[in-house]
Amino acid sequence: MLRPYIIPLIVILLLAGICSIQARTALARLQYDGGGDWYNDPEVLPNLAKYANQILTTDFPRDQEIVKAVDTKLFDYPFLYLTGHGNIRFTDRELDNLREWMLRGGFLYADDDYGMNEAFRREIKRVFPERDLVELGPDFPLYNSFFNFSKLPKIHKHDEKPPQAFGLFDDAGRLMLLYTYETNISDGWADPETHKDPPEIREQALRFGVNIIYYISNK
Repeated sequence: MLRPYIIPLIVILLLAGICSIQARTALARLQYDGGGDWYNDPEVLPNLAKYANQILTTDFPRDQEIVKAVDTKLFDYPFLYLTGHGNIRFTDRELDNLREWMLRGGFLYADDDYGMNEAFRREIKRVFPERDLVELGPDFPLYNSFFNFSKLPKIHKHDEKPPQAFGLFDDAGRLMLLYTYETNISDGWADPETHKDPPEIREQALRFGVNIIYYISNK
């Protein structure tokens, strides 16, 4: 029997007019089968956690947690991150778990690291065949939830296509999934020597990561 998802991502406390945000659990990476490199750049979540802790006064653990969709501990994590360059394949049980997890409050952030778009879209359609990904333009509140962005950052160029963001919503209008394509935002969370991005590009990526966390914490 699936455990109910009851752990909020962030508890917001208003004390003397100051917003103090306290994280209750780690940011976790989703491990999947199919051949894609789900494990690449293992430092990105720890780096985002460090940055968010500085900016939002959160207390995210710095050790990256890894979870499979088949694991019962999936329901211990309100925030999952998925990336890769290749194929993704979920089993029927994983599909059921991911669907239940998202409908009970879980949030999945998927960032195409160039090459997983077709597989990711196929598998998410298997999770939610009745729902469609909706493109999120700069008027969507996430873009200005904490830092102000007039457009989606493009961290790495790849084949020069414009960056896009897509969302999947539940019946109440809550964003259950954010998918970024042709942006490589999470590559900007990596250590400076990993991709040798300029500091201003990494800062832009980390700021957008903070916007993601801040937006979902207030929904």
